Amino acid sequence: MRILAKSDIGKARDMNQDSFYVSDANDGIKLFILADGMGGYKGGEIASHLAVECTRKYICNNFPNILKEKEEIMKLIRSSIEYANLRVFEKSQEEEDLKDMGTTLDVCIIYNNKVFIGHVGDSRVYRIRKNIIRKLTTDHSYVEKLVREGSITKEEAYHHPKKNMLMKALGCNSLVEPDVMYKGFLKDDILLMCSDGLTNMLKDNEIYDILLNNPEEPQNKLIDKANELGGYDNITTIIVDNI
Repeated sequence: MRILAKSDIGKARDMNQDSFYVSDANDGIKLFILADGMGGYKGGEIASHLAVECTRKYICNNFPNILKEKEEIMKLIRSSIEYANLRVFEKSQEEEDLKDMGTTLDVCIIYNNKVFIGHVGDSRVYRIRKNIIRKLTTDHSYVEKLVREGSITKEEAYHHPKKNMLMKALGCNSLVEPDVMYKGFLKDDILLMCSDGLTNMLKDNEIYDILLNNPEEPQNKLIDKANELGGYDNITTIIVDNI
């Protein structure tokens, strides 16, 4: 298994409000977390960092003690996100400057030929299998709601002026309902986690082409291309290549 991760400030922002974590051999768990913060000066940075750290600690502390069954792993992910949400929300109530902060959050655990996913917001998780890229998560955004209702097309959503308006984020309320699921993750599958700094610049087929044509350093090529096209936001990618 090859893991490639990188975060970049982009071309337009004063600070990087994305945070991420990839597990190492000492964790005893294949855990990957990505968060894209929002809300005022330093608020987004604090929210995303706190969400990642709380989720990591919760899962690493509890994973060794649970039954390694599908429902138990999904329950662990859900509980970790609910815990992180409460911690970010409590932090946002402590200071006036932090009251509007929040973050997206994506959590992936790879175990027994499956990827278990927890998701809040509009960061994304993709799986590439046999020359097909598939978005595994559904954006919790206003434009995604319009697409599902049939009010606009996917192409119109890409250029919609409110495409960054979230319907759900971590830390904005004391309770959150994450999407939790599992999918197969087989040999030669590739998992991509990314913030919207990438997907606002590149369409799915463009992401796939870069991954396919740059096997050595795809994380660098994705970020470089997003910056070439404007780099209007922070850009973070985590690539897990199941070689």
